[in-house]
Amino acid sequence: MTADPTLPGLAEAPLAATPDHKGHRERLRKRFVDAPEALPDYELLELLLGIAIPQRDTKPLAKELIRRFGSFADVITAEVEDLKTIDGIKDVAATTLKVVREAAIRLARAPVINTSVISNWDTLLDYCRTAMTTLPTEQFRLLFLDRKNALIADELQQTGTVDHTPLYPREVVKRALSLHASAVILVHNHPSGDPKPSRADIDVTRMVKDALAAVGIAVHDHLVIGRKGHVSFKAMGLL
Repeated sequence: MTADPTLPGLAEAPLAATPDHKGHRERLRKRFVDAPEALPDYELLELLLGIAIPQRDTKPLAKELIRRFGSFADVITAEVEDLKTIDGIKDVAATTLKVVREAAIRLARAPVINTSVISNWDTLLDYCRTAMTTLPTEQFRLLFLDRKNALIADELQQTGTVDHTPLYPREVVKRALSLHASAVILVHNHPSGDPKPSRADIDVTRMVKDALAAVGIAVHDHLVIGRKGHVSFKAMGLL
């Protein structure tokens, strides 16, 4: 029996249309399975957003994110509130992007754990670059090491602005002692891209080194991470 549309409450619900983008998404998924490295940034992002927003064609959204932030890495590194300024990105999509970033960091960190970071320096650098290269603001991380130079803890100590992060020697010493650390590696990023240490970077490193030396804890290095590369205070003779 056909419902009489003139009777309230009896009209048939409209049939859900099959969006054209579903076929495109399936083809994109197959291309990813066959050759994931061949997908450009926006298509990888499009595929990821399709998981978070399955009802929507995410290709225009992916392209807008790339246009706004610059690259896949920049998108997943962006702050949640910045991501949500893009029309169509809400809590679920923003969280999905941040999960990918955290997964990448943990994957890069895994080879560093329970090994001597001194003998696996390139692996440590890869991890630091993954975690910090595209951050929009400065962060200071502290890597605490035991007597065998194995990683005890990797902690975010401070988050600052685009060009400054405060670091307090007293807090560094306090945390190192609580972890029974034998050495520390300082790591921070320069969002400007240029890893050249500033005068403030050099001064705070000296203060932290002196404070830790007073309690028998060494500073193995201070790494500055930027898009244009990295700088080692030890290699530069600044330690």
